[in-house]
Amino acid sequence: MKIYLACLLGAVLALASTSSHAQNIQGTVKDHTETAIAKATVLLKNTPYSTQTDTAGKYSFANIPQGSYTIVAFSLGKATEEREIILQNNALEIHFALQELNSTLDAVALAGENSGEAIGRLRGVENFGIYEGKKTEVITLQNLTANFSTNNPRQIFSQIVGLNIWESDGVGLQLGIGGRGLSPNRTSNFNTRQNGYDISADALGYPESYYTPPAEALERIEIVRGAASLQYGTQFGGMINFRFKKGAENKKIELTSRQSVGSWGYVGSFNSVGGTVGKVRYYAYYQYKTGAGYRPNSGFDYHNGFASVEYKPTERLTVGLDLTKMYYLAQQAGGLTDKQFKENLRQSLRERNWFRVNWNLAALQLTYKINDHAKINSRTFVLSAMRESLGNLTQINRIDEGGNRTLIAGKFNNIGNETRYLHNYTMAGKNMAFLAGFRLYKGTTTARQGEADNGREARFAFLNPEKLENSDYEFPNENYAFFIENIFNITDKFSLTPGIRAEHIRTFANGYYAQTTRDGAGNIIAENKTVENLTRKRSLLLLGLGASYKATEAIELYGNFSQNYRAINFTDLRIVNPNFVVDPNIKDEKGYTADLGLRGVWKKAFSYELTAFYLAYKGRIGQVLRTNPVLFNDYRFRGNIADARNVGVEFLGKWSVCLTPQKAEEARQNLSVFLNFAWVDARYINTQDNTIKNKLVEMVPPIMLRTGATWRYKKWATTLQWAYIGKHYSDATNSERTASAVEGIIPAYQVADFSVRYTWKMLTFEGSINNLLNTQYFTRRAESYPGPGIIPADGRGFYGTVQARF
Repeated sequence: MKIYLACLLGAVLALASTSSHAQNIQGTVKDHTETAIAKATVLLKNTPYSTQTDTAGKYSFANIPQGSYTIVAFSLGKATEEREIILQNNALEIHFALQELNSTLDAVALAGENSGEAIGRLRGVENFGIYEGKKTEVITLQNLTANFSTNNPRQIFSQIVGLNIWESDGVGLQLGIGGRGLSPNRTSNFNTRQNGYDISADALGYPESYYTPPAEALERIEIVRGAASLQYGTQFGGMINFRFKKGAENKKIELTSRQSVGSWGYVGSFNSVGGTVGKVRYYAYYQYKTGAGYRPNSGFDYHNGFASVEYKPTERLTVGLDLTKMYYLAQQAGGLTDKQFKENLRQSLRERNWFRVNWNLAALQLTYKINDHAKINSRTFVLSAMRESLGNLTQINRIDEGGNRTLIAGKFNNIGNETRYLHNYTMAGKNMAFLAGFRLYKGTTTARQGEADNGREARFAFLNPEKLENSDYEFPNENYAFFIENIFNITDKFSLTPGIRAEHIRTFANGYYAQTTRDGAGNIIAENKTVENLTRKRSLLLLGLGASYKATEAIELYGNFSQNYRAINFTDLRIVNPNFVVDPNIKDEKGYTADLGLRGVWKKAFSYELTAFYLAYKGRIGQVLRTNPVLFNDYRFRGNIADARNVGVEFLGKWSVCLTPQKAEEARQNLSVFLNFAWVDARYINTQDNTIKNKLVEMVPPIMLRTGATWRYKKWATTLQWAYIGKHYSDATNSERTASAVEGIIPAYQVADFSVRYTWKMLTFEGSINNLLNTQYFTRRAESYPGPGIIPADGRGFYGTVQARF
């Protein structure tokens, strides 16, 4: 440890001793035919430095302080290009050759870009995807001032509308977000990806994400709402893609070290290396986090590593390989009843509960440019992972009297390929875009549950591995899909984007489960074992249509309709839990989503997007409160409880202004303010069960309001934000309170966060206060881990980070 600190201190002192002289940047902006582009915008991201090219396509910056920057060039009708640069004791010449956009679909997106925007959207055609007429959002991480070390989702996703965020831990071990009235449970209602390929446990049978890419390693986060089903498959929530940073193009090696400390013994270390050597571009990192946690019995130890190599043997072919490894062990403090939460939300009544995750990913990507109008991309990904939970699953209103613990072990082995062909063509004098692709996927999940020892340590071993007391299953899955989308530019302003997806799915369940009923003294009064060999085959066709009308270069009206489908989770069916029972006849969910939106930019200072949406379910899978007729205890029952519909309105407005326009660029102060509002009404309909008819859907806050302000001055940046989340329910019967605390209300709460950043030469200093006002609140009631019961959110926490880049 002393050697490590000495090396870090030496690096910091070496950086601090470098020359502080300002430098110049100059260059040209041309198109792909080497023709100069006049009035193209060139800027340094997250700084006040911005300029335009002259008639010869030339630009220049003078007296720029030394440091690391991202330089960006763009012009209407051209693709944006950006590069990572480092200013030391040299002037730089950076030349850009902007490619043609293959449609006129991106004028509004380009009109809204500026140096300080943290939130944007995907263009009509981008990264082998078609997004015209869809609601999309992009978070650019380097333009945020936030607590990246702990992956604070309140800050990172603060400008993403309509998100309900679960806070199960305060250090970002797992992400739990749900949009438009869908459950946030481990982000399972999104198709979750990194660099374009799957990372969840099993996209069909168990789409929960136990691995969350670290914010410190990310370039941006891309989100596509419900219309994503045509390209990305069977999720009502859409798709979320974590896109990693890449190595610097103009350096053979670049090192970044980030060291963080915080409340409750938190220590975080993130170290990365990247660069370009010849035809090889590489990037790798290692992250370590440890801490005691906000409550007793909630310590953790986390390791995450990633390596990416991109090789370009020819101008047409690019080959990339990604490897990911994540492992963590966390103790679970357990849940609380309503009374216990009110008395002392930091108490813990479980000291024998543990959780362990081991995630291993590999992905191979090949991109080939056939000609100037056509290209193909193939992504092959492999997952070998496991998650294990160990502890006492009894209701939290009963004390832990010792005895054998319950061990639930899941293993996930998946392989898949997704290949996409993108063709840009001209018809009737208009630019069009055609996308076709297929997906091949095979996964095998094993789910085992039985008794473990009666100790307190993290010993993940079954007492009777050959004859488990509760369940032992294997869940193979197969999925074959084909999809097509096409952008038809009817006029210069109006376009239609129809799409179709054909799916074939086979799911299997092979194994047994045992149901044991015990009396209050723990004696067995009923026991039954059921052996199953189930096969489900289904083929389906999903249709969709998007439309876009660009009234001006800065105003767009869009709409879309898309059918959706969500397969049941076999791995959910056979977990034995006294708090939770699943209907053995549960069926897949079907439905559709529709959006109607208006987005644009006013006077280059105010950007906005207003969206109305409708989400329809047939046979929605939900949870209702029922009572055990033998033990008379309450439990959650999960099944196709009714049809449902979610309707809502979302709005995001962002205002940016220069407070001191009379001063030189490097001395100006900039202020940006955002308002993020969502109203959602989600109700159960078309049911004979009067206990839930017209009741509110669980886990759906009716009001979600977030606002914040960011101030920038020279190398300073600071953000203050506030969120209000309305009262909602944890079950379909809208129970206010139960003895077990598994069901009941999630009271309305409000929480504020503050972050500040200062850059000096090669150093960056960051500080954050999470939960600034020390609000006492909770976001979820868990029926199992990390509960059961109320899971309190963390109180006020202080965090600091020092970054060195060289």
